[in-house]
Amino acid sequence: EVQLTESGGGLVHPGGSLRLSCTASGFTFGDYAMIWTRHRPGRGLEWVATLNGAATTPYYADSVKGRFTISRDNAKNTLYLDLSNVNAEDTAMYYCAKATYYYLVPTTTRDQDYRGQGTLVTVAS
Repeated sequence: EVQLTESGGGLVHPGGSLRLSCTASGFTFGDYAMIWTRHRPGRGLEWVATLNGAATTPYYADSVKGRFTISRDNAKNTLYLDLSNVNAEDTAMYYCAKATYYYLVPTTTRDQDYRGQGTLVTVAS
């Protein structure tokens, strides 16, 4: 059974930093691209970042490019998202997700078959 569990969310001040983690089980982690998405209050689900299975090629939404960094440790079956220079617009529930097929590297909210329960990031002073 595929399981994805996010952690690391919390309250962060504007301009601050935070690291989110996603631990995975139930599939061969390194074979699949992994994705971070977020759901901001009053808005739909938004793609944030994707990293291929080999961790060689990251992709970012324009809204987070230069501020967020996606990474993974395939030996630990863990995906990360480092948030820096955050602002109020980054307040959201953050989810990690698995690409549906090993050959896909999704850069939207589609083509993902499993998603975790999410971890809440609140940016406030």
